[in-house]
Amino acid sequence: MIPPHKVDEILSAARIDEVIGEFVNLKRSGSSLKGLSPWSDEKTPSFMVSPAKGIFKDFSSGKGGNVVTFIMEHEHFTYPEALRWLAKRYNVEVEEEKPSPEQEEARNERESLYVINEFARNWFAEKMWESDEGKNIGLSYFKERGFKESAIQKFQLGYNPDYFQAFTDTSKEAGYKDKYLLATGLVKEKNGRFYDGYKGRVIFPIHNLSGRVIGFGGRTLKADKNIPKYINSPENAIYDKSNSLYGLYFAKQSIAKEDNCYLVEGYTDVISFHQKGIENTVASSGTALTKDQIKLIARYSQNITLVYDGDPAGIKASLRGIDLILEQGMNVKVILLPDNHDPDSFSKENDRIEIKEYLGKNAQDFIAFKAALLMEDAAGDPIKTNDVVHAMVNSIALIPDSILRSIYVNECSRLMNISESALISELNKSLRKNHKQQYKGSSRRNEDFIEAPVIKTDFNEEKKFADDTIEHQERDILRIMINYHDQKFRMSQPLDEVQTEELNVLDFLLDEIEGDDLIFETPSYRELFSEVSKEYDEKLKFDQNFFIHHEKETIRSLFVDLMTFPYNLDNWARMEIFVTSEDQKLRRAVIESLFAYKSKRVERMIRDNQAAMKDSTTLGSDPTPFLEKQMKLESIKREINKTLGRTVLH
Repeated sequence: MIPPHKVDEILSAARIDEVIGEFVNLKRSGSSLKGLSPWSDEKTPSFMVSPAKGIFKDFSSGKGGNVVTFIMEHEHFTYPEALRWLAKRYNVEVEEEKPSPEQEEARNERESLYVINEFARNWFAEKMWESDEGKNIGLSYFKERGFKESAIQKFQLGYNPDYFQAFTDTSKEAGYKDKYLLATGLVKEKNGRFYDGYKGRVIFPIHNLSGRVIGFGGRTLKADKNIPKYINSPENAIYDKSNSLYGLYFAKQSIAKEDNCYLVEGYTDVISFHQKGIENTVASSGTALTKDQIKLIARYSQNITLVYDGDPAGIKASLRGIDLILEQGMNVKVILLPDNHDPDSFSKENDRIEIKEYLGKNAQDFIAFKAALLMEDAAGDPIKTNDVVHAMVNSIALIPDSILRSIYVNECSRLMNISESALISELNKSLRKNHKQQYKGSSRRNEDFIEAPVIKTDFNEEKKFADDTIEHQERDILRIMINYHDQKFRMSQPLDEVQTEELNVLDFLLDEIEGDDLIFETPSYRELFSEVSKEYDEKLKFDQNFFIHHEKETIRSLFVDLMTFPYNLDNWARMEIFVTSEDQKLRRAVIESLFAYKSKRVERMIRDNQAAMKDSTTLGSDPTPFLEKQMKLESIKREINKTLGRTVLH
């Protein structure tokens, strides 16, 4: 854990314009910097950086924040990872807080495994590129597979010589401990003898999200059927095969940019696709797809396209993966390659344009794919058709989004020629079943279950939309509080006979809102207002940096959003054209934002009072209290409108 004083040191050293300038081409625009969004394809720059405020805002994607937020978003790092990246960038020595003995032991084990894996990766690469055996066997194999040297180096491929203890002896001489070597699977032990776990195999290093090697895959080049074709590292303190994807480190930026991830089966499939420019490709490395692997992809995109061989095994694998992806709330498509082709062989016979065209034209939505596949097997058999319908419904029931479920029900009805009402009935049964299984073993009684969401067949139900929300007024008040917190204004006009004292913008707005016991209705605005008030009361000052670097993402994001504007005024003064900006007419901006908010609240109180008076009259009660309240509210409304310069028509 990084101590707070070190976090402050990192944030003080990091210059947001320098950091973002390494990833985005920025140009001066007034007091800010402007560039093209790194998260969307755009021709007109909408990405803005304010060095003075220490924030950025991307108006095309809606992302915004401070320098740490940018690194987290762009590099897909966690908060500690982003801080360490910045610390390294600005040569700030990070001293982690002293861990417990158990934590220290676990950290030492993890770091030892990382060091050994890095040593092994370099050793395997050296043996392949520099030894005669490595060049004649390992390097020749990769080149025969069509891999260019650039791809071989990018994925850090290597070769373990076909000797009993080649790597074992070298690693022991380097001083690495037996227990860590055995934990990696690079070295094995039998009857007291240690030997190479990957001898005579070409090596595929497996990386984590930050690029560190966490394991290895090894392929034998022998034709011996008694030898497994591929072996992988055993699970240990740094390698969890269910929570890692081959190639993700190299693919993550492309996945985010393309907003899609191609999921293939093996190491060579990934490398072949990357070599042809399809860099948003990862592999489950021969293991069954897991929820954790899907969640890894979800950090970069909500869209997964499964690319499988056209054989029956590939089709069955795609069906198993589809339901798992749907359950995680992600969008899934399927591409089946031509017969006798896998991604590796297909990429060898086609150029980049041909591959992209095929992938684009043959990506099927899961409904169309699964329905066509299963209905073909049913071939008009009523019993099999019934099974198909249930299989389709069970898949749709896994989708968390109720609107998306209803869309798929409609599509499924059309494709299978089954009535929509019948599908809806079965879907609701499946939803309730899933819901009850979720709470199986719970102490909750059946009558306590929250009924699972169902799709209604009556789509003519009237929708009611609130037309009296005050979100806009609340946002405007917060925006002025944040941006002009340290400025002062007078309640009277400059030419008035009686001059009032100068008022601080933040003090004035806080006193007016809290003095009238007004509470913001929009949850996010209410939370930020409360935090601003609390911080100001405790410290008697307003520090923008506190909110720009706030620990809570919702507050931090909203604060930055309110601080930024998509446009800057040009320097019209050089042409003797003088434009009045908002800070030059601050009095009007403050008064109008506050009283527009109060006016909206009073209008609602008037409507509520009128409704209550009507109900009271209907019940035969005395309406006098309501009439008196109505007169008072109308008087307040007139005063507010007078302040705003509005004419009220009766």
